[in-house]
Amino acid sequence: MKRIHIALSSVAVLALVATAAPQLKAVLKVVGVGAAVKQFGPDINKSLNKLVKHTDTDKQFTKVVPILSGGVSSRQAIGAAQVMGPKAAVEKVGSVVQLDQDILGREVKIRAMIPIEGTDVTRLNRVEGVGVSGTVDLKL
Repeated sequence: MKRIHIALSSVAVLALVATAAPQLKAVLKVVGVGAAVKQFGPDINKSLNKLVKHTDTDKQFTKVVPILSGGVSSRQAIGAAQVMGPKAAVEKVGSVVQLDQDILGREVKIRAMIPIEGTDVTRLNRVEGVGVSGTVDLKL
C-alpha cells in the first residue's frame, strides 16, 4: 500500500512539473531580463543616446526600462525600451507595457506602448508626458 502511495505521489509530482515548466520558463525569462535591464539599463541608455546624438536635459531626459508585451493576437514577450520626456516624469517610469493586436485579419497590427509607474502591469498607472523613443531587442 505504501509503494502505491509513493508511486501515485511521484506521478502527481511529474505531472505538476510537466505542466508548470512553461510557466516557470516564462517567469525565469522575465526575472532575468528585468535584472539585466536594471543592471545594464544606464549603459544601454548611453548607447542609444549616442546613436541618435541626444544629450539629456531636464526637459528631454531618457531612461531604459523593462518592456512587457502581449495582446489578444500576439505572443507575450519581454525586452527593454527607452522612454523620453521631462526628467521628473521619466524618473517615475518603472516599465513600459506594450499591447498589440491584429486587425483586419493579420493585415494590420496596432501597437500601444504605455510607460507606467512601477512594474505592476495589472495596474496601468500611465505616466503622462512620457513616450517611448526606442526599443531594445534582447536575445534570450
